Amino acid sequence: MSPSEIAGAARRILIVRLSSLGDIIHALPVAAALRAANPAAYLAWLVDERWHPLVEQVEGLDAILSVPRAGWSGVRRGVARLRAERFDCAVDVQGLYKSALFARLSGAPLRVGFDRVFAREGGASLFYNCRVTPPHGHRIDKNLSLAAAVGAPPVAGGRGARAQFPLRVPQEAETSVRQTLRTHGFSSYFMLSPGGGWLSKCWPAERFGELHRRLTAHFGWGGVVSYGPGERGLAHAVLAAAGTPAPLLLELELPQLMAALRGAQVFIGGDTGPLHLSVALGTRVVGLYGPTDPVQTGPYSREDVVVRNARPEETTYNRGRAHAPSMLTITVDQVVEAVARRVAAPAACRAEAAPL
Repeated sequence: MSPSEIAGAARRILIVRLSSLGDIIHALPVAAALRAANPAAYLAWLVDERWHPLVEQVEGLDAILSVPRAGWSGVRRGVARLRAERFDCAVDVQGLYKSALFARLSGAPLRVGFDRVFAREGGASLFYNCRVTPPHGHRIDKNLSLAAAVGAPPVAGGRGARAQFPLRVPQEAETSVRQTLRTHGFSSYFMLSPGGGWLSKCWPAERFGELHRRLTAHFGWGGVVSYGPGERGLAHAVLAAAGTPAPLLLELELPQLMAALRGAQVFIGGDTGPLHLSVALGTRVVGLYGPTDPVQTGPYSREDVVVRNARPEETTYNRGRAHAPSMLTITVDQVVEAVARRVAAPAACRAEAAPL
């Protein structure tokens, strides 16, 4: 059978997107599109075990398979489980040698991935027998071109169109976060996320502290600073700069982070996973961008606001260990004005778990 014939007959489909938070969020519309196009298909997702709790919240999957992090014996067991599933089609949304190899080892006769020029590691395309040239633009639209190769219709309108994020928030997490916020006297609140995978994508903690003072005075909301592993010092630097009233610092597990983001009036942060998670949950977003390109990785919603002063030649995805000069040009005044604009605009639709 040709790849197109296999795609038309696919009844057992594997999505391969191993990591990380923001990239998995960008792959969620692929799951929604594949389910819409193949309502009766068996749909599974292969993910690094660290991110299994996130993919557990994706509606409509029939199975979640994990890539173990420890030892060859675990990898062998994982591959054996993959092959036992007898997939017809594997869609590699990651484009790395590792992800492409797992797609190949799955035994699926149709393996869909990006063409060499567009795969993150060009040689990964050698493992595919259906290579896709994506459109220019946002990564979500590029990812959706992979789903289109398996029969899903393209999302009309491009970036900001009604791509679905089939993500649920556990009720117990909602209850836990609500109780924590109530204990600290928070009803309405905004969220600040000063961290990021690369320091070059981050805005200085002192400016987040000043921003907190300005926003609490202007809107009367409380401020919540969320932070992840290894970012406690950064969060306390925001606290020290914020003055009175002090923000609430929260280090949250993923389900609780989702609940907190969903309840926020607005989220402000850099090009990181919590920003993209906020978009998926329908929360208003103001994104602070420097070296990375918001055309590719900005908030997907047209209503959300990006603050960026970088020149085209400053665009890079290199993982810098110091604040990028383009991030340092962003002023607190700019961000306050952007928050006011975003809050005045219509809120995005809250992310109901889109039926798959």
